[in-house]
Amino acid sequence: MQIKIFNVPIAENGEMLAELNKFLATHKVLELVQNFYQNENGACWCFCVKYLPFAVFSSDTSPSTAMNRNKVDYKEILNEKEFSMFSKLRECRKELAAELAIPAFAVFTDEELSEMTKMPKLEAGKLISIKGIGDKKVEKFGKRLIALYEKKMENDVQKTENIVLNKETG
Repeated sequence: MQIKIFNVPIAENGEMLAELNKFLATHKVLELVQNFYQNENGACWCFCVKYLPFAVFSSDTSPSTAMNRNKVDYKEILNEKEFSMFSKLRECRKELAAELAIPAFAVFTDEELSEMTKMPKLEAGKLISIKGIGDKKVEKFGKRLIALYEKKMENDVQKTENIVLNKETG
């Protein structure tokens, strides 16, 4: 991980902002922290960018090539039931990541979620058998993800039951 600081004065001509945007487009950003500062010299936005250069995860320097090279279409790999579960797990992961203000891939990767769909029963204690998931990840995210998933499943069942009841009574 590397860090780069950008100071963008409020009264600048757009060059610093363009430089920041170009940098963000060509690096794998892990975290972006911004603060507004004002002193006797004027006001500016300060951006602290924690990043991985594309070279770390790609031999090609092209951002689009690096991002698309390892893209997997899980709809083709997983069966219908697994893909449905995978989609719901992704929704839960997104919700959890937003709640924690971290990137979704930091919670669980798509590959880890796809492996979860192949488990006979989704249990926190069994997640450790998946490559890339350790005790800390299970403690930090596993139990919460499973709780969100089970709640989502309950809500889906209730919606289905309500639809059936409405059709029968209507």
